Amino acid sequence: MLRLPQFSVQTPATLEAALGLLAAHAGRALPVAGGTDLLPNLKHRLAEPEVLISLAGVSELRGISVGADGALTLGAMAPLDQIASHPDVIARAPALAQAAGIVASPQIRRMGTLGGNVMLDTRCRYINQTHFWRKALGFCLKKDGTVCHVVAGGQKCVAAASNDTAPALMTLGGELVLRSQAGGERRMKVDDLWKTDGIFNKKTRLDELVVSVHVPAQHAGHHGAYGKLRERESFDFPQLGIAVRIDLEAGRVADADVAMVALQARPLHLKDVADTLRGTTPGAADFVAAVDKVAERAHQQCHPLPNIPGDPDYRREMVPVYVRRTLLAAVGLGSRPVA
Repeated sequence: MLRLPQFSVQTPATLEAALGLLAAHAGRALPVAGGTDLLPNLKHRLAEPEVLISLAGVSELRGISVGADGALTLGAMAPLDQIASHPDVIARAPALAQAAGIVASPQIRRMGTLGGNVMLDTRCRYINQTHFWRKALGFCLKKDGTVCHVVAGGQKCVAAASNDTAPALMTLGGELVLRSQAGGERRMKVDDLWKTDGIFNKKTRLDELVVSVHVPAQHAGHHGAYGKLRERESFDFPQLGIAVRIDLEAGRVADADVAMVALQARPLHLKDVADTLRGTTPGAADFVAAVDKVAERAHQQCHPLPNIPGDPDYRREMVPVYVRRTLLAAVGLGSRPVA
């Protein structure tokens, strides 16, 4: 039986109280939202905090609203199933609603939160194991060791970002609102959150919390979709995640973006998507040809590592398949591209 390590639990009722506890226990405390990823990691001794700060009672972190300018404000503690089913999210950010709706299983989506998914720890087949397993193999760069079992001689951890909502938020120009007791409030583009370090791939401080996620109003002709390759459709983390944004104007593509996850330590944008698709007409031959070109470039640009379950060669061959399916699905030319 896997047991949790010893820690105390604090249950603040306000955001200020939660921030005060984080500051008082800096470096020794972890916030817990839904706990669907953190608690299994604690059982595996991937983290050993002295204090857990439960955010369940902080009502300021919940809620979904639409501003006068059409922008969405999504509370960090909004459950994923609420994000997936909320009519305003479906209408204004369809790729985000789809991504949230295929995270793990229905039970986990009811517990897991948007903020928790954005801040999800990186994953690797050599780290997301029991302490006994990792000790028998030899610990790795991410925790307790000095070697990388994925890249021989590697000096940087290559555990993969696996958060489904992150690429969707990146295509939407999403922004995080963060708060700390010492630094107050600051805003950060989701694009700017990441660094290529699998040990901790985010540019955040230990004493700050994600309070909410801001999604600006999209183009009047906005379309989006999310596609996910996974071993078991009902549960698994992505072996590949593809978020697409396509903005149409007068029936033609005015702008487009593709962001991807589960390839490396950070989510990434595919290059040259807008320039390739701009001016084409969905359903016409020029659009299909441009989609094929984007898919080919994705295959050239993306090189999955053997860092998560799933054969990396197969995952690479699926990159152009899922890019093509998701682009077509975004404009209603294909079914929802779920594995």
